[in-house]
Amino acid sequence: MITTDLYAAFSSLSEQYSKDQIVYVADGAIDLSVLPPHPTLVLDAGESGKSLETVQRIWDFLFEHQITRRGLMVCIGGGTTTDIGGFAAATYKRGIDYINIPTTLLAMVDASTGGKTGINYRGFKNSIGAFHSPIETIVWPEWLKTLPTRELLSGFAEMLKTGLIGNERLWHRLLQFDWDASQLDEKQLNELSSLIEECVAIKARIVAEDQHETGLRKTLNLGHTFGHALEEIQMEHGIPANGMWSHGYAVLYGLIAELYLSVVILDFNRGVLQQLCQLMLHYYGRPECKCSDRERLLELMRQDKKNEHAAEINCTLLRAIGEPVINQAISADQALEAWEYLFSL
Repeated sequence: MITTDLYAAFSSLSEQYSKDQIVYVADGAIDLSVLPPHPTLVLDAGESGKSLETVQRIWDFLFEHQITRRGLMVCIGGGTTTDIGGFAAATYKRGIDYINIPTTLLAMVDASTGGKTGINYRGFKNSIGAFHSPIETIVWPEWLKTLPTRELLSGFAEMLKTGLIGNERLWHRLLQFDWDASQLDEKQLNELSSLIEECVAIKARIVAEDQHETGLRKTLNLGHTFGHALEEIQMEHGIPANGMWSHGYAVLYGLIAELYLSVVILDFNRGVLQQLCQLMLHYYGRPECKCSDRERLLELMRQDKKNEHAAEINCTLLRAIGEPVINQAISADQALEAWEYLFSL
């Protein structure tokens, strides 16, 4: 749900639970004064904290507060918190209820909806996890006023993905959104809220038809085969120069590589690819990557959990906007060609 009154929305959902059976798991930077007070475990919001050790901290916290199978865990923060909190909820006493309250644009439009939970393991992103849906995701757009533009652009990349698999009307609305201002004004926040609502509705419809990603839900992986490889190589190289991980930026670069392959393999409209490239250069900048990284990127793509056979690289591509093609196997040469295109921009 999208709400203008977070306190009332949460209170209505949580009233069926005993007050001593409600706990929060939250990012450290979050102001929780907008919610009723409950015991809180503060987590590191960074991607490096998305580990089994953090899950154990959450399990210990739940045991310490004697949370039963009728308890409620509330995950408040970005995608790392909703992913790892959801995984802890899925596994604690074989599953307890949880609510997601995303505080970043990326979490609002992607991580907090759909029931995918997980942690990173042995250097591979989200390689351990479970499908466990929250009883509700509460989106309060007011959080977005506190975010830097870079963080907003990270979430916007997932919205661009949704526009590409959704429909041309949404795609053109997204292209028209202006990120040049240093802070969102009320008009922009209202427009962004409307776009969030449409993107979440598209994802919710897809997930409802394919909860466990056996078919249609794979369309949501557009941009992620290449994008996850970039994220993983970032983790290997250490904290980037800007001091933060960025899933959304990696997805944006992955979208360009996979749209390039869509043009080459499926005769996708090259003009749309060019629109996305222009948007990248204007707002995101070029990806930081060395020529020596190419083979390692290829190796990481071969390890992607979406692959159905050990030797293949599996992508979601596009025949046209709103016409995704799932389970598209590509060769190593095609993958290297797409990387070459991306890094030449």
